[in-house]
Amino acid sequence: MALDRRWFDLAEQAGRELARRGHTLVSGGGRVGMMGAVASGARAGGARTVGIIPQSLVDLEVADTDVDELVVTDGMSSRKNLMIDKSDAFLVLPGGLGTLDELFEVWTTATLDLHRKPIVMVDAEGFYGGLLSWLDGLDQTAFARRPALDIVTVVASVPAAFDAIGATLTG
Repeated sequence: MALDRRWFDLAEQAGRELARRGHTLVSGGGRVGMMGAVASGARAGGARTVGIIPQSLVDLEVADTDVDELVVTDGMSSRKNLMIDKSDAFLVLPGGLGTLDELFEVWTTATLDLHRKPIVMVDAEGFYGGLLSWLDGLDQTAFARRPALDIVTVVASVPAAFDAIGATLTG
């Protein structure tokens, strides 16, 4: 089953909006899927793009060779660490396990005060509704405290996400 076109359109919209607002894209360096669509949209809008990808994915021929800067790492952990270091903010679009892995990495490191960069999740069409409901319940169980849960800003659209990022970066 193929990914519905609306998700690719959302990703391309995110890339174009990123460019329109004068940001640089730091991504996982892939040319396929949502990651490739964001990068394509960003480039179409004139944004600088930086891809950070582990050698194992380069070997699978999924590297985005059209990026302005391609950084090849020795593994997934070093890739995520470098992405966190090079980013000023984190935009989470609908996605799968890789997206969730990166979300929880930046969220956990933020709760440990290892960075204070905004994390904004686009809950387009209620994509993350079930996950957000479950996470909200963690406060009631004491597995996560409300301040930790509130680190992530949830919005419904790409423009709202960039508004939230902009407000945090300038505020």
